[in-house]
Order: sequence, then structure tokens, then C-alpha cells
Amino acid sequence: MNDPKTHTLEVPGATLAYDVREAPGSGEPILMMIGSPMDATGFGTLAGHFQDRTVVTYDPRGAGRSKRAEGAGESTPELHADDLHRLIDAIGGGPVDIFASSGGAVNALVLVARHPEQVRTLVAHEPPAGQELPDRELALGAVMEIRRTYDRAGFGAAMALFMAVSGRRGPVPADLSELPVQDPAAMGMPADDGSRDDVMFAQNLVTCTHHKHDFEALGAASTRIVIGIGTESEGEMACRSAQAVAERLGTKPVTFPSHHGGFMGNEYGMPGDPDGFAVTLREVLAG
Repeated sequence: MNDPKTHTLEVPGATLAYDVREAPGSGEPILMMIGSPMDATGFGTLAGHFQDRTVVTYDPRGAGRSKRAEGAGESTPELHADDLHRLIDAIGGGPVDIFASSGGAVNALVLVARHPEQVRTLVAHEPPAGQELPDRELALGAVMEIRRTYDRAGFGAAMALFMAVSGRRGPVPADLSELPVQDPAAMGMPADDGSRDDVMFAQNLVTCTHHKHDFEALGAASTRIVIGIGTESEGEMACRSAQAVAERLGTKPVTFPSHHGGFMGNEYGMPGDPDGFAVTLREVLAG
């Protein structure tokens, strides 16, 4: 496997850490793999399937090795998109290919709307674009209840509710008490330590899911945009959001093996099908 070389990039309000796995002479654009709030760790297995290409991964501001300025507030998709714009400039200016997962897909869509010249192909896998859902009010209301739960009771309680909401197949119920929310302690979640700066719940969850995408700019972009969904994700909020985004773009989503994190190996103990996922991704990028 190409050994990653770690670099840092100073951007307004943060220092970004990114990794470059060089494949000299490949002839293909750099392939970026990005998530949010997930850092570069989750892309290790998938990157190993693309040793014939230079692969760049990074930790979004506030995640992993990337540090934010003291007292920074919530991060927004616009802020992440600007970070990506500056990162692409730092690695040569593009155009690059991007595989983007979850919140990273939301951020990448904003990047393409603003800087389409920097991206040749974007594969946006299950962006949780809550504004596009037919049940948007209930879905976004559930997100706000997760945030209130985090503010009130901390990470474990918020994660339990998040898992119940995100794993729900079908529209979000008006009464969240209908959801099978597990006991955080029984799930092995840590007790509330009083901190309230979690990279997902405090920094990114609300701004990511509530973002209103510029479909006029996306439709006019020179970038080829492919929306991905998982075979095991049908009916879940992120999958339904992705399908709605594809419909707004006038395209059909491409189905990838496995679940929302189906590209991962055992990085977080929730392996998908990275071998099959890589095959599909390679086919999509070949276009």
C-alpha cells in the first residue's frame, strides 16, 4: 500500500491535517476521499483499493488531528467547502475526483456549487440533505431534538437517539417516543462527562442537515455529479435524502454495496463491503 505522508494546511480559524498517498505517473486526477464529521481514519481500507492513483484524505476542522481556533462556533458546509477549496489549491489546484461520504457529501456539493472547476467527478454517497425530504419538518425537528438531548444529557443520550432516528426506515414519526431508543449505558456509551464540543453533535449535525443546496449552480456546474446510496440503507434518512437530491439534479442514484458506511473495513467496528464498494466506485469514476 502507498504509504501516506501527512501534511498540515493553515486555513482561517483552523489547521487542517491531510494525508497524501502518492502514485507517481498514474495519469489520473488526484482522488480525494472525504467525510464529515468522520476523519481520514475511516478511509484507510478504501484507499488501499486505489493504489494506482494518488489518494488524498483529510480530517475536517475540529475532527481528528485538525484543530479549530479557540472559541470557534458551529462549523458550516460553506466553511468546510472553503477548507476543501484551499486544500485542493494546496495539492495542485485540481481538477480532482472526489468520493464524499455523509456530511462530507454535503460539503462537497457546496464546493462544486462554488468551485466546479476544481472537481472533475463528485461521487456523493448518502448526503443527509434534510431540507429535500418530503417530511423535512419532522426530520429536521428530530435533528433539533438530538441536539437538545446532547445539550441536556451529553454524548451517550444523543447518540442513542441519533441511531434511532438515522436507522428509521421510512418517514420520521411526529412523536419520537415511538422510536426504539436504546439505553445508552446498555449500548456501552460513556457517562456524561460534561463536555459539549463533540464534533458531530455540537459542531456539525444541525448545520449539515439544515443546509439548503444551490441546485441551480449544481445543475450548471461542469462537474459530473453522481449520487450514491447503499443497498442496505433503503428507507433510512440519509438514503432518502440522497434520492431526493438525485431527483432535484435530474439523475438516478447509483447503488453501492452495503450500508451508509459500506466503504469501510473494520476501522470503527462496523465493516461494510469495501471490496465490492471499491469495484463500484472505480466503475463510476471511469464513467
